[in-house]
Amino acid sequence: MEGKEEDVKLGANKFSERQPIGTSAQTDKDYKEPPPAPLFEPGELKSWSFYRAGIAEFVATFLFLYITILTVMGVSQAKSKCTTVGIQGIAWAFGGMIFALVYCTAGISGGHINPAVTFGLFLARKLSLTRAIFYIVMQCLGAICGAGVVKGFQGDSKYEMLGGGANVVAHGYTLGSGLGAEIIGTFVLVYTVFSATDAKRNARDSHVPILAPLPIGFAVFLVHLATIPITGTGINPARSLGAAIIYNKDHAWDDHWIFWVGPFIGAALAAVYHQIVIRAIPFKTRA
Repeated sequence: MEGKEEDVKLGANKFSERQPIGTSAQTDKDYKEPPPAPLFEPGELKSWSFYRAGIAEFVATFLFLYITILTVMGVSQAKSKCTTVGIQGIAWAFGGMIFALVYCTAGISGGHINPAVTFGLFLARKLSLTRAIFYIVMQCLGAICGAGVVKGFQGDSKYEMLGGGANVVAHGYTLGSGLGAEIIGTFVLVYTVFSATDAKRNARDSHVPILAPLPIGFAVFLVHLATIPITGTGINPARSLGAAIIYNKDHAWDDHWIFWVGPFIGAALAAVYHQIVIRAIPFKTRA
């Protein structure tokens, strides 16, 4: 009977997971899975914290577009790429801004700053549909305003001549290649978000929540290094939408669907992989 009771306690995982030496994983901390967020939460609409979180997402996405699109403009207008920060600098601008903004807003809204991240967390039942829709709307509005301010600084003619920072599939690549790049790039980002903010890891490794913005920003940096030559790197539908609306040229809209479909598929795959595969082994509860 004792053996059967032990099997029930541990589920399919009869052997404790081997943890790295020197971490708090070897303590007797228990982990209790929080309940999934409800699909609809009408009470949220009466809470100031709900609207404060939406405002934080708006401002963060506004700042994200402002800094990153200006960086792209600076590289595009240079006569010699040797006098600019180049692709590496653009990647650092995107990754660095995500690092800073996630750090600033994580305690207020969760620091999504990306509809694909919001969608992935919604699929994992980390937030309600009400909040997810509100976040996505505020992120898109912030992105449009951020790109609009850049256009105001640059002037219409220069902004349009430099491409407006809009995402398009580069010449020499097929639409399938662009879609695949967006799916895989977003998978990397959203999987990193799940891993860096996993409450189960937080329960055993106290340093995880402090360091969470760093791997998320670094993932954005690495994905940009890999996919800027292919699509200019979207992996964020709000970023792509804001630049496309303000630029508003036909070729920016021709491939625009890729920068919604790709990131949402990548986010969904990351959510399924993390929730079903990575977190499938239950945490042992110590008596």
